[in-house]
Order: sequence, then C-alpha cells, then structure tokens
Amino acid sequence: MAALKILVIPGSLRSGSHNAKLASAAAHELALAGAEVTRISLADFPLPIYDGDLQNKSGVPKHAINLKRMMGAHHGVLLVSPEYNASVSPLLKNAIDWVSRVQDPHETRGQVFRERPFAIAAASENRLGGTCGLAALRLILTACHALVVPSQFGLSFANEAYDDMDRLKHPADSEALNALVRQLIDISQRMM
Repeated sequence: MAALKILVIPGSLRSGSHNAKLASAAAHELALAGAEVTRISLADFPLPIYDGDLQNKSGVPKHAINLKRMMGAHHGVLLVSPEYNASVSPLLKNAIDWVSRVQDPHETRGQVFRERPFAIAAASENRLGGTCGLAALRLILTACHALVVPSQFGLSFANEAYDDMDRLKHPADSEALNALVRQLIDISQRMM
C-alpha cells in the first residue's frame, strides 16, 4: 500500500501566527502517526483576488493550477485558518475560490475537493478558538462538494497554548488535535 500523504495548509502568512504554529503542531502529529506530510505556505502560491472577468480574460493563474495539483497529489488535506470577523482568512478563501475554478483534462471542475477528505482547525486568542471561522470554512468547503471530516479543532487562548518548542502544552488540546489527526488519517485511508 502506498504511503498516506497529507497536505497541511495554514491560512495565515503573519509572522508568529498562532495558526501557522498549529499547522506545524498538526504536521508533527500527522508524521508521528505515520503519514507523509507536506506543509506549504500560501505565500508560495500568490494569487490575485478572484475575479470572473480576469479568469475569462487570462484564464486561471498558474499558481492556482499548481495549488490544485498539490492538493490532488495528497490523500487528505488539513486547513488551519485564523478567524477574521467570524469567517475565514481572505487569503485562504481566495485560494479556495481559485482552486475551485481549476479543471484539468479528463476531470470535472472541483473534482479535487470531492476525491479526498478535508480536516479543519483554527487557533485564536479568545475562548471560542476560532469556531465561528470554522463554521464558515466548513460551509465553503461543503459548497465545493468536499468531504469535511466531522471533527474539527478550535484552539482557545492560543497565545498561552504553546511551549518553547511550539508544541501544544495542555493535554486537552493535544488530545483534541490528535483526535482530528486520527480521523483525517482514518478517512483518508478508506478513500485511497
């Protein structure tokens, strides 16, 4: 059986981002669980703000095609997004919008969302842990016909949640992240 490949995408580029730290912690846990993990930065896939007229004039940007193909090369995807005004980061939303427009030969548009599970997580300094943003992200992915795993992880009080190695220091947080990781791995393996 081929190695299980999981793609981890933080939806923040900010220096010291709690969500980038959570993405790193999740990637570490996924690797410990035996997955082959690729963690990327959306900075490596710069995209203009989605505009249908731009798409009609110039086509889908190459970075959107490359990001879609990167997703397609993995059995599962973990998205970690900060919450902005009770929704997802504009960076991540824009990436999803563009990727949903990519259609390679011999596939339907948006097929990359239907053929692998997506897990979602967020980190926030408030007590809700980005759960409003996670609800919005789940809705967006569902509109793309993605299978979003039932579990999700919202890290509360993220400014106090990490140790000096940027690992989660509270057992309850570690257990919740591990539950998400296990569910993503389990569903990804079943869909391989």
